Amino acid sequence: MTVPGTAIENLTGTWTIDPAHSRFGFAVRHAMVATVRGSFRSFEGTLHLDGFRPTASHATISINTDSIDTGNSDRDTHLRSPDFLDADTHPTITFTGTGIKPGDDPDSYVVTGDLTIHGTTHVVEVAVEFQGSAVDSFGNSRVGFAATSSLSRKDFGLTWNAPLEAGGVLIGDKVKIDVDISAIRAS
Repeated sequence: MTVPGTAIENLTGTWTIDPAHSRFGFAVRHAMVATVRGSFRSFEGTLHLDGFRPTASHATISINTDSIDTGNSDRDTHLRSPDFLDADTHPTITFTGTGIKPGDDPDSYVVTGDLTIHGTTHVVEVAVEFQGSAVDSFGNSRVGFAATSSLSRKDFGLTWNAPLEAGGVLIGDKVKIDVDISAIRAS
């Protein structure tokens, strides 16, 4: 978790996710032949990094379910409905990191945490790659991470689907998660 010229110990502290420069995205199969991609536009989170003991680092993230955006307003309205996220009843998706261990490659980690979607919580593993640290043009210390995971919609009670005439179902069960985080050191 080092960048040339940057001591990992310098990353120790609390960092606030910058929503203007971060993305929480997803992808799921549609009609068995295509992939629908989307993201959430409203979220917040805090990273507590320990550069001396990276395995002591942890994170808390909250995503507003009504901010889902797939580029199709009719589909987004359906995804907010009780058939899927039920945004009125379950306004947030939350992730609380509970553990971290080194990954297979330098600058990579596996973060374990509690993910709550649609009122159901499961432990998930997220592959995280440290992207670097820098001071931006406004004097903010920044740190970046890329993260990926996958989950089963059914595990979180998201079971709505429609059979296809040729066989199969309209929406795949596996959801791929793709996250880019830019966080600013809290003062």
